[in-house]
Amino acid sequence: MDKQTGSVIAAAAGGLAAAGAVLIGVNGSRNDQLVEVASFNHQVTGVTISPDGRIFVNFPRWTDDAPISVAELKQNGSLVPYPDERWNAWRNEKATQMPVQEHFVCVQSVVTDRHGALWVLDPAAPGNEKILPGGPKLVRIDLATNCVTKVIPFSEEVALQGTYLNDIRFSPDGKTGYITDSGTRGAIIVVDLESGEAFRALDGHASTQMEKDVVVEVDGAPLRRPDGRQPAFASDGIAMSVDGAMLYWQALTGKTLYSIPTAALTPGKSPSEIEAAVTALGESHVADGFWMSRAGILYLTSPSDNSVRRWTGSGTEPVVTDNRLRWPDTMSEGPDGMIYVTASRIQDTYWFKSGAPASLSTALFRFPPAQRS
Repeated sequence: MDKQTGSVIAAAAGGLAAAGAVLIGVNGSRNDQLVEVASFNHQVTGVTISPDGRIFVNFPRWTDDAPISVAELKQNGSLVPYPDERWNAWRNEKATQMPVQEHFVCVQSVVTDRHGALWVLDPAAPGNEKILPGGPKLVRIDLATNCVTKVIPFSEEVALQGTYLNDIRFSPDGKTGYITDSGTRGAIIVVDLESGEAFRALDGHASTQMEKDVVVEVDGAPLRRPDGRQPAFASDGIAMSVDGAMLYWQALTGKTLYSIPTAALTPGKSPSEIEAAVTALGESHVADGFWMSRAGILYLTSPSDNSVRRWTGSGTEPVVTDNRLRWPDTMSEGPDGMIYVTASRIQDTYWFKSGAPASLSTALFRFPPAQRS
């Protein structure tokens, strides 16, 4: 296999098991729109691209004990544990020996901000089940020094048992983070990035809850666990307007897109005041990841038809559709405007397919941005 079409590289030094990244060039794409950037031997969810083009991905411990939680994907195809091996050293079998406050436990997303940092969101709920006490946290890593500079732990009043910290967006000034809780309660968690203080907004509100009449379908049929249950995830995808004035979100088990002015999400506001500021923008589709591009286009992944779509103001329209996008999950934007998306293959896990392997091969793709209509 030559360098253009890809090369398999050991993931990490110092005794870490290989996570298996394969870098794919343009000639490895099956069409002109969607290009496979890398493939992995474990389930990937998050991706983020720094302003200077560095690529970071994460691997949650949902169905297997992934050897790396957060990695930088190098140009030669290697996956390097980020920021170092120590933060990535936690393992299921060593759980009682390793403090959850000092290691990545089950990372759900990674997001770079406009101020030189990578933020790692760790719900600390392996298997998407019980939270490990003291584990839920937000970790700031300085991209210039590759060192952790802040750890923000979430109290039991914020990260309730049953909470699943899903994704985060940041205010343009870098002072506030907004996190979706896709767990059993559903909420938007607002965190002061300087003090570390956080509170739950829209906790239990209809806008952050699953919609009872929505059926999640993939491959033309309802997606069901072996016991008959369908995916049940509350507020999940989240995006922010380019100017930071408006926040957008939706339940994964839902089809209604909501928004709220970020000015309404302040500690001094009462729950009723915050709820009154919510607007239902209209019906979209079952969606996982959101991305607001620098051009102001809101992208939504669509697991039901293996696509990424865009919000038109009254609904959605397809941007790219490809059978390789099995459960398109998280998106990010490169310096050149290219949109990156992970395919996490949730429907292919043993959660929904009896006998499926614990470790799934997954991939990272990119595609050109949509044109403004």
